[in-house]
Amino acid sequence: MRNESREQTTQPKATAMLPATFKLCAGISYRHLRNMTGLQKTAAIALSHKLQRFADPGPGNWISQVRRRSSLLSCRTEEKRPYSEVEMSYVRQGEEALQKSAHILGDLDGWKTETVAPNGDRVLSKVLPDVGKVFKLEAVLDQPLDTLYTELVDNMESMGDWNPNVKQVKILQKIGRDTMVTHEVASETPGNIVGPRDFVSVRCAKRRGSTCFLAGMSTKYSSMPEQKGVVRAENGPTCIVLRPNAEDSTKTKFIWLLSLDLKGWLPKTIINQVLSQTQLDFAQNLRTRMQEGAPSVAVAC
Repeated sequence: MRNESREQTTQPKATAMLPATFKLCAGISYRHLRNMTGLQKTAAIALSHKLQRFADPGPGNWISQVRRRSSLLSCRTEEKRPYSEVEMSYVRQGEEALQKSAHILGDLDGWKTETVAPNGDRVLSKVLPDVGKVFKLEAVLDQPLDTLYTELVDNMESMGDWNPNVKQVKILQKIGRDTMVTHEVASETPGNIVGPRDFVSVRCAKRRGSTCFLAGMSTKYSSMPEQKGVVRAENGPTCIVLRPNAEDSTKTKFIWLLSLDLKGWLPKTIINQVLSQTQLDFAQNLRTRMQEGAPSVAVAC
């Protein structure tokens, strides 16, 4: 709204990983996992088991059709520089976002349909304790998984070029291969019903077999304080999941879990409409981007 207030505010044989980022690639176990103690090691194994549920066939799994295979992104080198305490805190936040997202997506009960587009894209939602209302987009895109992964992860900072709902995405810091801190500026909605928002997020990118995960949640970053005239909103847990389509492996099943707190005085009906439409728009804008031919970047582990 124009007058809205702006606040200042079963088990795998081995768990393979890069230091502190728990890189999940089958058949390799780095010394970092073996040297971890107590809760850290338990958390790493728990996260591996959670993602394994998405990659393994089994009754009732939404990803049951996906054929397990070795990671298409090979783990070739280890990170040699030790992480600082601040960097480790971002790594832990990213993994927390991924684990929460996996738990939400793994529970198939209670989802209600918000809207279905003519092309079959659909948005579902449900209300969760301590999280609030979450939205889930399900779509099938006519591009292979690797191409979409490159665009959404490696070309992340170009998102403002093709998504009208985003003004800018900037990577503030990269931590190893899996974790990054980003600043996103969202565009105003038509009529300025929802004014300018920005987000500071930690993101965690993982690949398990033929399934890719890009999870995130809001975080604090000292070099990116709240901006004048822009509401600092909060997100998370959020997660994009990419997997080969069961009927045609040249296409990709695209799932996007979205949880946002836009802040300010906004009616829930407005928020629900904006968020579900944002998801449908994103899928269509991504299709257009890929059809026009996005710049390619070599995919790396």
